[in-house]
Amino acid sequence: MTTDTLTDPPARTAHRRHAPLRHAPAVVAAVIGLLFALPLLWVLAGSLRPGDEVLAGLDELTWRSFVPTHATLDNYATLLQGDFGRAVLNSVGVAAAVIVVGLLLSATAAFALSVFDFPARGAVFAVILLSFMIPFDAIAIPLSATLRDWGLQNTYLGLMLPGIGNGLAIFLLRQFFLAVPRELVEAARMDGLGWWGVFWKIYLPLSRPALIGAGLTLFTFQWQSYMWPLLIGTEPSRQLGPIALSTLQGQLVVDYGQVFAAAAILTLIPLLVLLRLQRYFTQSIAGSGLK
Repeated sequence: MTTDTLTDPPARTAHRRHAPLRHAPAVVAAVIGLLFALPLLWVLAGSLRPGDEVLAGLDELTWRSFVPTHATLDNYATLLQGDFGRAVLNSVGVAAAVIVVGLLLSATAAFALSVFDFPARGAVFAVILLSFMIPFDAIAIPLSATLRDWGLQNTYLGLMLPGIGNGLAIFLLRQFFLAVPRELVEAARMDGLGWWGVFWKIYLPLSRPALIGAGLTLFTFQWQSYMWPLLIGTEPSRQLGPIALSTLQGQLVVDYGQVFAAAAILTLIPLLVLLRLQRYFTQSIAGSGLK
């Protein structure tokens, strides 16, 4: 056996030398992700502790700060049996209704703006763009006064209306609809398919990724809304999750275990929704297109 056979070729030596550098971006990304996850882990750990133990160990940060030694679900059981459980159900129901109705209205509006050539179409689209550029908090108070005059105070319809009309969702769907080939629409029209048929059988099946993205936009806007439910849903039976969480923090004696449990619930629900839809979103992009 010669010396040449015992030594590695130069290419293999260089590959081994640079192997740690190739994994450096993944290590950095993992460290950054862990740093972002630490506050959530601390909240989860606090939600599994009694209220008087949540802030007891802040003077010394150890692994016990993120891993409860005596975990209990009493905070969650107490919350879900009280007014907060009703508020979470209200939030889920209102968000689901906003997604369904909002997607239907946004998709039909986007279809009209992308397919039909009618007078002042550009002006209508400009108003839609302006609608989501103006902060909602700037119009929330006069809008709530209008809905109170209509008798929609403390109603589910009053909670839903601002979330249904979302200009950003219309914009996203319209931009996707513009990419649908006109030849496909003309062929469908020549086969006798009406405009509603073109909308339901061509545009909606092809726009599944855009519909998921617009649905996530509607869901995020509605779920994290705080000022509007505070103005329009003052009765405990009509309160949403963020308002119920603020009432827990506003009591004279604050149980931080229940506050952390409520925050964990309001965080984990949209997190699970986003993780669940992410897979469908990827599959929709991979499987979308013209056949």
